[in-house]
Amino acid sequence: MTPVLQGVLAVLAYTGLIATADGITKLIAEGFASAQLFAVSGLLVAGFCLIASRIQGHPDQLRTRCPGAMALRSVATVLACSCFFYAFRYLALAEVFVFVALMPLMAALLSGMILKERIRPLVWLAICVGGGGLLLMQPALQVGDRLGSVLALLGMCLGTLSIVMARYISRYESNVLAQVFYPNLTLGLVMLCLLPFVWKPMAALDCVWIATYAVVLFGARWLLVLGLRHLPAYTVTPLLNLQFVWMALIGLVVFGELPLLSTYLGMAVVAASSVFLVWEQFKMPQLLGTGRAGRGADDGTPAHRLMSMGASVPLRREPSRAGR
Repeated sequence: MTPVLQGVLAVLAYTGLIATADGITKLIAEGFASAQLFAVSGLLVAGFCLIASRIQGHPDQLRTRCPGAMALRSVATVLACSCFFYAFRYLALAEVFVFVALMPLMAALLSGMILKERIRPLVWLAICVGGGGLLLMQPALQVGDRLGSVLALLGMCLGTLSIVMARYISRYESNVLAQVFYPNLTLGLVMLCLLPFVWKPMAALDCVWIATYAVVLFGARWLLVLGLRHLPAYTVTPLLNLQFVWMALIGLVVFGELPLLSTYLGMAVVAASSVFLVWEQFKMPQLLGTGRAGRGADDGTPAHRLMSMGASVPLRREPSRAGR
């Protein structure tokens, strides 16, 4: 199985799990503050990482080679989770997707600024076409839900930053669990400080929902980081839009929310652009191989050039640079 295919399958599995987690979030958000959900679930996910690390036996355990980048990713994750939590309180699941679908455009911009990945004109075109699909979905957004819209927009920006930083960290270390552990530990500890001010008694069923949320979230975030090791962020984020299918089904079955036909048409356009971006990644090894063909066996392409084109390369072992 090629690395690109591994990345695609990991992200596809992620979309199903994260949509399930979003459905539970909307259910919990109706009766509890975000701190109550995230304090418990964040610490549970961090605990799962500790157990998995012991079983996995990774030589680095949960240490990170990129403490600064990991801290930025953790803070962005905490803020994004909080914004999306309250957005779910004011907006339907399908309406939140309108903002989630903006993530490929934001990822493309941040990938160029932070990761120095060169994005080809055709890729930009595919991303813009996917963004155009949002115009078809806009009628699903109610003008009165301005607070929820602002929160969803902030969550989209911060969530994309977290994803791009995960891609950056994956250049320097192979320990996927570390990228799940630190953001969730930070989330749990921050929300734990706020918990005394918002705590409400929970029934046994509520505890079961939160525990289920933690298990699903652990699997989802592990798969996302794994996918980002093999695919650039601007390819991963359009694939994330496939979670809309799951979100729409959960919204329909559980919450009785029926998206408009224009929403589904917009999703078809976004999905088409996603397929093109994945196809581009499958073509990338062939393009790189063609570029090297006429230069001789010893004239290889430097790793940073491959990464600038969005290709996957072996991990760098440069601790002195990783901490910047």
